[in-house]
Amino acid sequence: MTIKPPFGRLLTAMVTPFLADGSIDWAGVETLARHLVDNGHDGIAVNGTTGEAPTTKPDEKDEIIRVVKATVGSKIQVLAGAGDNETSFSVDQAKRAAKAGADGLLIVTPYYNKPPQAGIFAHFNAVANATDLPVMIYDIPGRTGVEIESDTIVKLFEHPQIVALKDAKGNVAATSWVIKRCGIPVYSGDDILNLPFLSIGAVGFVSVCGHTVGKDLKAMLDAWFAGDAAGALEIHQKLLPVYTGTFRTQGAILTKAALNMMGLPGGITRLPLVDATDAQIAQLREDLRAGGVNIK
Repeated sequence: MTIKPPFGRLLTAMVTPFLADGSIDWAGVETLARHLVDNGHDGIAVNGTTGEAPTTKPDEKDEIIRVVKATVGSKIQVLAGAGDNETSFSVDQAKRAAKAGADGLLIVTPYYNKPPQAGIFAHFNAVANATDLPVMIYDIPGRTGVEIESDTIVKLFEHPQIVALKDAKGNVAATSWVIKRCGIPVYSGDDILNLPFLSIGAVGFVSVCGHTVGKDLKAMLDAWFAGDAAGALEIHQKLLPVYTGTFRTQGAILTKAALNMMGLPGGITRLPLVDATDAQIAQLREDLRAGGVNIK
């Protein structure tokens, strides 16, 4: 089975850099977008959890899309997170994202209210019907409290606008069956499972570690799809300290700390997230160096 990647193979869910006063560092947004382009990305996902979307206002989200799209132009695709646990608000965010210039939508399962599968199906269909943009649905039950069950994914893929799945469920067996049943393009949403997901038929990654090791992830993808499984495994093993180190606490916190170490504009976090402690930064420095990242 050959499955085409609708958004390319390497995407990163980009952080939103904030200045000391809590406002968005717009020059920093441009710098990070260029950094991802320069490190081999096919796409950037903005306004997701890693971008601290729960603490950015709708007008800020719109401007993030506009600034990133203006920075990258037609070089790579810009996906915009537009999911919420209220369907009408998600529909509105999807329409705003389309108006702001997004190339696609990343829509997470409604969270906290734990809808049944019928509600999840209706939610995704409503958002997909709201615009002409292609949609990547996002399954991460550890955050949302409910999974998108396999039968629901298969049914959702019948919608012409639903073209991909970001899978952070960690259930490789279930995802194997979904790919076999319907051929939906799957993107790994959990960096440490990137290579295992390729082995079951995933088409690429929506990464967090792409901020720091984008070139390595690109090399892994190139090796795998060139038939060099041993080369892909070597890169996977090299990056294990980075994967583990980035998620010792919440991913945006340590990714911002890592970017600051690299001389890039990670900036600060917004509450309820808090910046990495000195001890966390020291451990992260060891983890990144062990994975080959060039830092101060």
